[in-house]
This record gives sequence, C-alpha cells and structure tokens, in this order.
Amino acid sequence: MVNESVDRDVGPPSPTWLWARVFAPFAFGYFLSYLYRVVNAVIAPDLVTELSLSAAQLGYLSSVYFLAFAAFQLPLGLLLDRYGPRRTESVLLLFAVAGALVFAVSESAAGLTSGRAMIGFGVSACLMAAFKAFSQWFPRERLPLLNGLQMAAGGAGALTATAPVEAALGLIGWRGVFVTLAVLTFISAAAIWLLSPERRSVQQPESFANQLRGLRHIFTSPLFWRVAPWCVAAQAAQLSIVSLWSGPWLRDVAGLDRTTVAIDLAWIAAAMIAGFASIGAVAERLGRRGITPIRVASVGMFGFMIAQAMLLAPPLQFALPLWMAFAFLGTSGIVPYAGLSQQFALHLTGRVNTSLNVLAFSASFVSQWGIGLIIGRWPTQEGHFAAAGYRAAFAAVLAVQCAAALWYFVAPRLLRRDAVRGG
Repeated sequence: MVNESVDRDVGPPSPTWLWARVFAPFAFGYFLSYLYRVVNAVIAPDLVTELSLSAAQLGYLSSVYFLAFAAFQLPLGLLLDRYGPRRTESVLLLFAVAGALVFAVSESAAGLTSGRAMIGFGVSACLMAAFKAFSQWFPRERLPLLNGLQMAAGGAGALTATAPVEAALGLIGWRGVFVTLAVLTFISAAAIWLLSPERRSVQQPESFANQLRGLRHIFTSPLFWRVAPWCVAAQAAQLSIVSLWSGPWLRDVAGLDRTTVAIDLAWIAAAMIAGFASIGAVAERLGRRGITPIRVASVGMFGFMIAQAMLLAPPLQFALPLWMAFAFLGTSGIVPYAGLSQQFALHLTGRVNTSLNVLAFSASFVSQWGIGLIIGRWPTQEGHFAAAGYRAAFAAVLAVQCAAALWYFVAPRLLRRDAVRGG
C-alpha cells in the first residue's frame, strides 16, 4: 500500500523522500487553495457585470471563503492532532471539488456564495495540514524555511490566478476556469491520500477532554495573546486586499485596462512568492544566531505598515512598486506561526497554528467585507468605485494594525505589572 507508515526501525527517511512525499503533495494543495483565494481579483469585473453586484456584495461574496475557512479551524486542529494531516486534508478537499462545481454552474449571487463557502471549507486544511506534516517529519529548526516555501507555493497559486486566468477567461470563461479547478483539486486530494505517509504515534491518542485542555492552554497563554493581535491584523490586511481589492484598485484608481491589471497582479504575486521564500529563509538563518522568528516578523510587519501608508495616496507612476512592496512585506505575518509553534509542545502544534489561523481568517472575512462596505459609501462613477472609498477603507485597515503593533510592545509591561499586583 502506497501510504504506509514509515515508523519502523529502518533509519530516517532521505531528504529526497521527504521532499517528494511530504512537501510536494501538500504544497500542491496549498497552491490550489491560494489560487481559489485570489482568483476573484481577476474575475471580479465579470461577476459585477453579470450579476450587477455592489462593492459590498462583491466583498461579501468573496469573503465567505474566509468565514467558512475560519469556522472550521478549531475543529481542524483537533482533527489534525488526532487523525493526522493526510486523512484530514484529502477528505476535506473533496468538499472544495463540490464547491468549485457549484460555483461554476450557479446563476445567482446566492449560489455563487454557497459555492465559495464550500470551497473555503474544503481548503481549510491546506496550510495547517502541511505545517503539521512538516513538524512531524522535519527538524524544528527547518520549520521557518519550510513554512516559507509552503507559502511560496501558495504565492505561485496567486500568480497563476492573474495573467494565466485572464488568458483562460477568453477561452473557457470563468465558469470553465472553475470546472478546471475542480478537476485539479480532485487530483490533489488523490495525491495526498495515495502518496503522503502517516506518522504512526507510539502514544495513545489524546482524549477529547485533553485536546480541549490543550486549546485552553493555548488561549490562556500570555505569549499567544501578545503576538496574535498584530499577526492577525497583518494577515487580515494582506489576505483581504491581495485576494480581491488590489485588482479593482488598479482598475478604478490607477485607471488600468483588464490586461494591464492582470499583468500587474502577476508582478504583485511574484513579489509575494519572493517574500514568502526569502523571509522564511532569513528567519531560519537568524534563528541560528538567537534572533527569534517573532522578532524577525515584527520588523517585516513594520515595513508592511509603511507600504500601506504610502499606498493611501501614491503617485500613480509608482503604484506597481508600492503594491509589490505591500505583497512582499505582507508575507512577514506568516513567520509568527513557526515562532509560536516552537514555544509549545510538539503535540500542540496543530492546535497552535489553527488557533492563530481561526483569528486571522475571521479577521480577513471582516476586513474584506468591511472594505467593500466602506467603499460602497461613495457613489460609483461609470461602473468604477471611488478612489476616496478605497483610501478610507485601506486607512481603517492600517489603523487596526497600528493598534495591534502598539499592544505588542506594551503588553509585556502590562502583564508584568498585573503579575506583581497579583503576587
């Protein structure tokens, strides 16, 4: 049987074996997950035209992906720690297959929303299952690099969702694109089921009560609540804007045509790939010198906020470089996942990551929909959303990050003060 356990006394698996059987299958699943996440930035004009959607409706339709994704994160952590990444992700991906087909055949906003929600639920394990598999098979000091490369695979999905999807729209339309995605997703589920190994634990599975106690331990950790708000705010900004509103901004504010928008989005996705790969590698290298991944992330997230501030009223000739800086620096928000995982016991890694993820994707849902609500307060002009609406919405997102960054630096003092008072 292909998916046999390898926990036998035959020595450690080779690096080639690990990359081919552990990294590659999960990376392909995450590639598709990100393609689903970002594709609406390209097909948004088609959806708006065909269904006469407002900015708020477009934001909600796209953001239910994040809502469904977030809603399953805590149960997902329990499933990953109990049943393992292989079985959990391969089964869930079948729901994404069904969701893509529903999206492809729907004739109403309600049908598209249902399909989008099924997709979000179905791909909800693609990142966390990979992180769990990597923590089982690779040394801990390699996790920042592996997590960065996994995110780079997602960035490749975002890149594919730009100019290649725009070209495919002229051949098979957006409905045909989603049928194709359904087929590829089924192949991904089969590859994970058939190729990926399982780490058979010598310990008895944790009881459900102990699993819940593990969650309580995470959610009562002062370190978790010091880091989580800033990480979540940065992730929400990056996910909600890159996956939808960057495309309409380039059209409505920069005045670009569809082909140029798709090309610029490809450059933005390329910058995101570079960010995921390089920031993970930098975090791993600096970690050998005693600099924690969380400290590396804080520097990157500061730069991310600066890029956002510059995008509020940019000279349009510099719009693309600023968006590329936005995409590159926004990837630093993923580094705390590895940093926090290293601070908890190995058996809690799935729950640590999904606890952080449920907050990040819930915030992304609110952010993506909220941006649409704010933009919608300004009247449209010849089918284009107002530049002032984008500016107000992006400023609100940035303000949340500034507050979270302030908390990150103030929290240790407040916690120490409370400890002294309590003592």
